[in-house]
Amino acid sequence: MHVRDLTRFLAELSENNNRAWFVMNKPRYDILRAEFLALTTQLIADIAKFDPAVAGCNPKKALFRINRDMRFSHDKSPYKTHFSAAITASGLKKPSQGGGPAYYFHIDAAGTLLVAGGEYLPPPPRLRAIRTRVVEDAAGFTRMRKNKKLVATFGDLQQEGMLSRPPKGFDADSPNLDYVKRKSFIVWTETDVSKKVPKDLAGDVLAGFKDAYPLVDWLRGIALYTPE
Repeated sequence: MHVRDLTRFLAELSENNNRAWFVMNKPRYDILRAEFLALTTQLIADIAKFDPAVAGCNPKKALFRINRDMRFSHDKSPYKTHFSAAITASGLKKPSQGGGPAYYFHIDAAGTLLVAGGEYLPPPPRLRAIRTRVVEDAAGFTRMRKNKKLVATFGDLQQEGMLSRPPKGFDADSPNLDYVKRKSFIVWTETDVSKKVPKDLAGDVLAGFKDAYPLVDWLRGIALYTPE
């Protein structure tokens, strides 16, 4: 993966986020997209060595489209300014589809490599199931959360969007209340690759995924939400 070429393309796209510019630079995009697909394909094969459940994940479906969904957004920029992929056992990458826990990574226009694992903003039925498991399996959840490799790489679970009060149906004295209040159950770490490109990008991303595995595995033990 030519990271510098990718970040340069994304930086230029962020300054020229319109269809005319994108069409003119489509050949560059196609090459970079193919490289990113190859990287994701390699990662799926490598993840499957410690997490066989993802072996059947289709790399083409794991990649997110660069086109933005502008239907409900005030921002009418047509393109995303990052390349991203979510690798799941179900093969479904979006939480709204019931995809379950994912290994996620992206590289953005600023040259930030984000490596993550878990579930980001799962739909209400799924979120309730996770919260219930946090309470009912308090010891198991705490044991997972304190995994040495998980903590060393990511610290604690992210608090983004955390509720100020217990969610409906949960008491103020519920075990692990600070985690019950969370809307996502995910960890992530960020690295600046704009100036110093990793010698082994795939290896670095894979190392992060390995350390996120305890969270992914714990979440996978909860029955998946199936949209109606």
